[in-house]
Amino acid sequence: MLNRSRRSLIGAAASFAGLRALEAAVKPVRITSVDSFPVLVPVSEVAAAAGVQHRFTVVKVMTDAGVAGYSFAGPRAAALPELRAMLTGKDLFNISAHLRAGLNRFGGTEHAVWDAIGRIAGQPVYKLLGSPTDRMQAYLTCVWKGPADQAHVPMKDQVEMALRIRKAGFHGMKMRIWRPNPMDDVEACRQMLEATGKGFHLMVDRTAQMPVSMAGQKVWDFDTALKVARALEKIGVYWLEEPFHRDDFDSPARLAAMVDILITGGEGYDKMDQYRQCMERRSYDIIQPDPAHAGGIFMCRKVATLAESFHVPAIPHGYIGLPLAGWLQGALAMGSAWQEVTMVSPPLMPEEQWAPGLKLLRTKQMFTFEDGAILAPPHPGIGLDIDEDALEKYSVRA
Repeated sequence: MLNRSRRSLIGAAASFAGLRALEAAVKPVRITSVDSFPVLVPVSEVAAAAGVQHRFTVVKVMTDAGVAGYSFAGPRAAALPELRAMLTGKDLFNISAHLRAGLNRFGGTEHAVWDAIGRIAGQPVYKLLGSPTDRMQAYLTCVWKGPADQAHVPMKDQVEMALRIRKAGFHGMKMRIWRPNPMDDVEACRQMLEATGKGFHLMVDRTAQMPVSMAGQKVWDFDTALKVARALEKIGVYWLEEPFHRDDFDSPARLAAMVDILITGGEGYDKMDQYRQCMERRSYDIIQPDPAHAGGIFMCRKVATLAESFHVPAIPHGYIGLPLAGWLQGALAMGSAWQEVTMVSPPLMPEEQWAPGLKLLRTKQMFTFEDGAILAPPHPGIGLDIDEDALEKYSVRA
């Protein structure tokens, strides 16, 4: 017994020494430079006016491993001095330290850091963060050109767009409800749901603080919100997003307790304490962090973990086109049930809207939709196979 114990101790010591030797052999990958520059893919004036996406802000994080990470989610070049001081010479993989140093204020750059990590590891970010799947249901958020309140949009046009989305295989759509008379929006929703039939999810977004500045409307009082929520619930709308101002944590909690329609929000928060307050006060049935505004992919994963402990689903805010790559990796890492694709400009569909961005890739497709689901691209990092020559060709550096 004594000899066996001694052999076990010697074996353990040897294993420990081996681990220490392995650790010594693993050297940090250092960030050598950070760059940000605008890219413009030329399109016709008609296409630009229709909402075709052709302007991008590229962030490039270079490492001493000879591998670069990219993001199309900004920030612009004005932030470069701070970002360079924050990241240059630092260990690429030390995400937590970067966030503590201030990277949480530059979520798009955090996407580029993860892109470099994934490229070095040879894996997509969602796998590195433990996602069990490479796909999720997608819903399209539609905003028509013209006045922000959408009052100019004929209801028949909204119905036609909902039908087009349904026929394309999607199972969900979201629209603004900013009309001066909110019951007009309820009627539009009724017609859309009647036309699309069972199995189609219609979400609506009040974005409560936005109409004050963009549409000249007053924020709903509680009685109005309750009246609208009950009317939306009756016709089968899936959720009502941000019915009150974002710094009001109590009114949405009160409303959620009085109605069955899901009350959602959270895209505007950039501090964990704000999400903690949402959880403690039961503000929302679904929390919606933004994978750039909230601090990046890793911070959204933290929000999802916090929400999970309160049994609250986390479904992040979205984007469209090339920037969507980071949002998609974040949503998969969070275990989200849906990926929002926003803002779709009717009558365009997503593939039409982001087509110019394909000139910056080596692939024929940016993202694939299958049976209403969006699939993660089969490439490491945030999933984009970037044509660096094309980036240089279309860059418009000062």
